[in-house]
Amino acid sequence: MIPTTPQRVVFFGVTGSGKTTAAERYAAATGLPLTSVDTDIGWLPGWVERDPADQLRMVEEIAARNAWVLDSFYGKWSDSLIPRADAIIALDYPRWLSLFRLVRRTLRRMLTQEEVCNGNTESFRRVIARDSIIRWHFTSFAGKRRRIRAYQDAGLPVVRFTSPKELEQWLRSNEK
Repeated sequence: MIPTTPQRVVFFGVTGSGKTTAAERYAAATGLPLTSVDTDIGWLPGWVERDPADQLRMVEEIAARNAWVLDSFYGKWSDSLIPRADAIIALDYPRWLSLFRLVRRTLRRMLTQEEVCNGNTESFRRVIARDSIIRWHFTSFAGKRRRIRAYQDAGLPVVRFTSPKELEQWLRSNEK
């Protein structure tokens, strides 16, 4: 059973689905503390990934708290995080929609040099790199969708949205 206003919430979905924006809105509406995975845990300046052991330690500390919102999570932490979640907010949108959003966001960030996290910015070089966020979308899409269904099948507290309109209605229902 999922609480009416879950206190330990993780957003999950394909790259470009809008997890961070949704998590920010939920945290603002509920007053719960938000952790941005990329900014606070995953990436250091210069697109250097934080040491995985440090990431796991940080996630375990957050998961032990009574209230939190994470805008995503890395699969390597799922055993430490998912059992503590009151709700997994799954953004399970069609590929065309999440890819469109991702490309639009990436191009905007490239052109404006908007900071992604910790001083890191998008560049043409990053967009065509082996670890490109757009390439990651294609390599991770099917697996993330399978994980959403596996979490549901396992009886975990998944709230699955298949359209932004559904998510918007849910977010509005949580506003104070």
